[in-house]
Amino acid sequence: MASLRLIAGPKAYQTLSENGFKPELFSQLLAASGGPKWIGIAGLDRYLFTEFFKGLNQPLHTLGASSGAWRLACLAQAKPGAAYDRLEELYIGQRYDTKPTAIEVSQQVSGIIEGLLGSRGAAEIVSHSQINSHYIACQARHINRIGGQAPLALGLATAAMTNLVSRKSLAWHFKRCIFGVKQQSSPFAGLKDLPSQFYSLSQSNIHQVLLATGSIPWVLAPVKRIDGAPKGHYYDGGITDYHFDLPLSHSQGLTLYPHFYPKMSPGWFDKSLSWRLAKANYDNALILAPTDDYLQNLPYGKLPDRDDFKRLDSDSRIKYWRKAALMSQVLADDLNDIMAKNLFHERLERL
Repeated sequence: MASLRLIAGPKAYQTLSENGFKPELFSQLLAASGGPKWIGIAGLDRYLFTEFFKGLNQPLHTLGASSGAWRLACLAQAKPGAAYDRLEELYIGQRYDTKPTAIEVSQQVSGIIEGLLGSRGAAEIVSHSQINSHYIACQARHINRIGGQAPLALGLATAAMTNLVSRKSLAWHFKRCIFGVKQQSSPFAGLKDLPSQFYSLSQSNIHQVLLATGSIPWVLAPVKRIDGAPKGHYYDGGITDYHFDLPLSHSQGLTLYPHFYPKMSPGWFDKSLSWRLAKANYDNALILAPTDDYLQNLPYGKLPDRDDFKRLDSDSRIKYWRKAALMSQVLADDLNDIMAKNLFHERLERL
């Protein structure tokens, strides 16, 4: 039974049909926001990070938001497998036996980031010879930057309403902030689909950036200070870029996107908008996504998600998430079989 789908945009389909599935074809790698959903594809991440891109000898531009940024922060370390192990253990091991405040959640998440970086991770990420890391955070604008639950509730509600009319209205409420290295060669430095600002990613701000990119409004406190960026209230990068709907074809090479689903919702406020899905920008991309059969075989028939914190006590949730992480190894095994048995062309689908 297949557990993995390989879905290519039109140009990517042609390129991959002619050349096969090779790491040197890819110049960009995406990792999406989505809370704990990544646990259900952790095995796929590990295979890509430690096997597929092993011995990388050309630039790879990575872009992540929220927990996707944390995954990519593992890839850009000298020992990505060990870093991923730390992330998985710390993230799954979170405990909230009573309802926490946003500040308490931020403190736990800050510890997760400290652990996944370890003693050398920050330096390794910003100085990596081939991996050009980019992480997205959103700077609050207008009423969203005032602070306090009531103004934030009103600001988010207003953003959701205007987003119904146009995704471009997000510019009134939040500014996309891209923190990256090697700005001159970055394919994400000049994005114009939404107001965007590029800031340098450094050893002194990487912890702040990784905390900001995962700071879900209401759930975590905003990050108010990021070295090298203006003071403000910085929140989850998924607000503007939940599953990404960015121009990707401006970079040479293909984009690889290990994702939770075969469809992409552009921003956080688009999750429930079935008519607003990203597609056109994936012309030159390959999406790796679990099959419905795989998802149905997971505990509770779904990927882990944030509602598990409410539905389950800590011990039950931790047990469930660990099982889902172990089961995700079949995704890696399936991809390995596809490559070893030369089944790539047979399994490749058109977007």
